[in-house]
Amino acid sequence: MLGYLVIAGFMALFIAGFPIVYAILIPCIGYVLIEDLPLTLLAQRVTYALDSFPLVAVPLFIFVGNLMNLSGITDRIFNFADTLFSRIHGGLAQVNILGSLIFSGISGAALADIAGLGRVEIKAMRERGFDAPFAAAVTASSSLLGPIFPPSIPLIVYGSATSVSVVQLLLGGILPAVVCTIFLMIAAGIVSVRAGYPRAPRWPTLREAWEATLPAFPALMAPVLIILGMLMGVFTPTEAAAVAVLYVLFVGFVVHREMTWQHVLVSALLTARNTAAILVIVAAAAMLGWILSVEQIPQEFSAFVTGLSNDPLTLLVLANVIFLLAGMFLDSTTATLLIVPIVAPPLVAAGVDPVHLGLVVVFNLMIGLLTPPMGLALFLMADIAEVSMRQLLRALVPFYIPLIVTQVVITVWPEVVLAIPRMIR
Repeated sequence: MLGYLVIAGFMALFIAGFPIVYAILIPCIGYVLIEDLPLTLLAQRVTYALDSFPLVAVPLFIFVGNLMNLSGITDRIFNFADTLFSRIHGGLAQVNILGSLIFSGISGAALADIAGLGRVEIKAMRERGFDAPFAAAVTASSSLLGPIFPPSIPLIVYGSATSVSVVQLLLGGILPAVVCTIFLMIAAGIVSVRAGYPRAPRWPTLREAWEATLPAFPALMAPVLIILGMLMGVFTPTEAAAVAVLYVLFVGFVVHREMTWQHVLVSALLTARNTAAILVIVAAAAMLGWILSVEQIPQEFSAFVTGLSNDPLTLLVLANVIFLLAGMFLDSTTATLLIVPIVAPPLVAAGVDPVHLGLVVVFNLMIGLLTPPMGLALFLMADIAEVSMRQLLRALVPFYIPLIVTQVVITVWPEVVLAIPRMIR
């Protein structure tokens, strides 16, 4: 009974507007006091939750994204995509999507893509005749590629919370990210043609293509280095994060010679702030998760779900609904740490592959970033593009379709997720 009171306390505090960490911790402390448990238990659970090797990759990949944003590497990625692909119907809208896919292969986070490439992309699109709301909608929707294409911070957090192989999860995100990219490009092309948005008058010459590719080549090789390294077993995802940091520092200081120690310092400070926000939630959620396990809430939920159906596809549809709703109100880290330990066990017991489930869960939560009322990407994008929330949501309507279609593909055809991971099992 106390377990349900803790959940009710969390929901009441969250709805009342308390910061998410306080909304989690206050009911947990109340539970400890009511049960007369030693307060040192809080510290023990927090320490245990943060003592995770995979989580070391989180601050490192955040650091990589910040370094790229501050050192001009993102500009070279955008110029490369602009030169080679702006002739496609949709012009810079297609460049925007492809640039996000490339950037996601290094940063692993949606908000990093919006804050980094987003400013460059929206400014360029507005200068070439694209409406600001449309430019913002393309940027926001394509930013969701970052959390599913390796390296992915949400997938690393998911793996840490469920003890599923992080390498398998990251490799499982490759094909879904490519599928989503294709669907987004089709949607952008259709909208652009109907609205009469411009595209480049001609394809680039070989010389122009070479001059755009050469400066961007080191950045383009970063995701290749990370993915091949994990495929060949040269390093783990955590080690890949460290390699990515060293690689970006080498490119910035030695190859481009534009990075300064001031860039490194500012990036480190931003990384410390962002990492602290994530790890505080990890610690608080671990305490709540322990209380729920003691009160046997996951076991009761498992019995309830298996009573409804044992069909894996039916249970996956139920998981889609749960996590889509969760993503509308909670950030991905909080939702993963609080809900996945409860929902995942009965689905895995029914035969759902845990790697497949990981991609279904994470992509649902990423769609939540673009869904009111709590979509963080919406607020950040509206601020950067200087458009109203109403304008942004109206422009996003055509792009919800490819995102939902991608989610259906991921859910119904597990091989889209599992084909590459099975190559190295």
